[in-house]
Amino acid sequence: MATIGENIKEARKKAGLTQAELAKLTNLSRSYIGDIEKNRYNPSVSTLKAIANATNSPLDKIIISEKINSEQSEKMPADLKKYLEQSEVIFDGDTYNLTPEEKDMVMQSLKVAFYAAKRANKRKIDDKTK
Repeated sequence: MATIGENIKEARKKAGLTQAELAKLTNLSRSYIGDIEKNRYNPSVSTLKAIANATNSPLDKIIISEKINSEQSEKMPADLKKYLEQSEVIFDGDTYNLTPEEKDMVMQSLKVAFYAAKRANKRKIDDKTK
């Protein structure tokens, strides 16, 4: 299972960038990029977004380290599907009319959040068993 640091390093190399070049594009230091790639730091969401933009990589490819088979990625809880199929969606007291692209963005965001939580939960369980 790849780590976020390994995913960032892979994205950087695929983009043909050195750590120094990525640092310049993201307004970060080269040493910080190196530390992130070595998993010494957990970068903020804004840093992850900047790296994803600079490397032209989808954010979920950087964050999600697990391989998701197509059957799993197409599964959607019935209540979530029903929620997203509505013409109007109410969230935090505000009403929104979501386009198909926005609905897809919501799903992708939920997948990223779910797998990040799943990975964090796995680490907690692993720490308890040590």
